[in-house]
Amino acid sequence: MIKGIMGKKLGMTQVFAVDGRRIAVTVLEAGPCVVLQKKTVETDGYNALQLGFAPQKTTRVNKPEMGHFKKAGKGAFSHVRELRVDNVDDISMGDEISCEGLFAAGDVIDVTGTSKGKGFQGVIKRWNFSGGRSSHGSMFHRRPGAIGCSAWPSRVFKGKKMAGQMGNAKVTTQNLQVVEVRPEENLILVSGAVPGPKNGLVMIRKGIKAKA
Repeated sequence: MIKGIMGKKLGMTQVFAVDGRRIAVTVLEAGPCVVLQKKTVETDGYNALQLGFAPQKTTRVNKPEMGHFKKAGKGAFSHVRELRVDNVDDISMGDEISCEGLFAAGDVIDVTGTSKGKGFQGVIKRWNFSGGRSSHGSMFHRRPGAIGCSAWPSRVFKGKKMAGQMGNAKVTTQNLQVVEVRPEENLILVSGAVPGPKNGLVMIRKGIKAKA
């Protein structure tokens, strides 16, 4: 059974529930995705599908990639990702996977994307440090403070929270609820926010912590 699909974050809007509640939703373009390759336990050690999303001009693809795409016979694609499945026997190369029948209103899903990059940031913005006093000549406002130890062990521990690159990382938001599915438009409306910018690539999966 297929438990996920590739998509694109289109942005946020709001919808109204039957009881009149206003719900902030993220609009996701989910698929259609094309099966480019089947991986099995016998050949690869696990069952998975390689999916292609967002058609691409063949002139923008190199020859090795195009040779791989030709096996499915559906053209070239901008994004290629792998999705683990339980069984690949009922699926053929070149099959299209859409959100129809895959998700329904009320389902709980996990969405993985790349968060917005925020560049080099200090410890207050990056780690929510409180900082020092703002007045009375404190001379200590947004600095991180001491980072080392005394005579022993005389080093800075790995993983110390310091200033550095913030964002532009793989992020998964779990337990988001599907508000509405529009299969004719390949759209899924999800309650709440999803990581990444507009038009950012996302992976939509059935929630692994969702109660059956």
